[in-house]
Amino acid sequence: MLQKDPLFRRREETPYRPPAAPVPHAAPAPSAGAAAAPDVAGTGKAGEASKLVVGPEVKLKGAEISDCDTLVVEGRVESALDSRVMQIAEKGVFKGAAAIDIAEIRGRFEGELTARKNLVIHATGRVSGKIRYGRIKVEEGAEIAGDVAPIGAPAEAAARPLTPQRSP
Repeated sequence: MLQKDPLFRRREETPYRPPAAPVPHAAPAPSAGAAAAPDVAGTGKAGEASKLVVGPEVKLKGAEISDCDTLVVEGRVESALDSRVMQIAEKGVFKGAAAIDIAEIRGRFEGELTARKNLVIHATGRVSGKIRYGRIKVEEGAEIAGDVAPIGAPAEAAARPLTPQRSP
């Protein structure tokens, strides 16, 4: 003869009751070495930042990226971008034109880059093309090539190579 397991019988007798209110999930605290960037995915709520992450195996080509507060490139992007923050991961590649406030480059950027406030090129970063910046930080080991000048510099001064000056 078969006997019913009390555990299963009890479960059938207890009706399911959903939680009264959704439980908010706490965001993990950033690690000490993490960059201070917004960790907000685009939720569409007023006052919140929008963030687009192009993953490691993703290729985005031919689209103009707009209404994006932060772009994180882990894969490959060929596009035009006007945004606040762009972060290119070590294996990330961005080709095209970007006008942004803050650029943090650990991977490759090829094209026309205007970093209105800060441009940071980490040791693994490679930047080439027409580059304009408000302030710049280039770590040892980084590579930068092309037409590089601060925003507002006269075109002829930007194109002129630096030569040592002799004092009279």
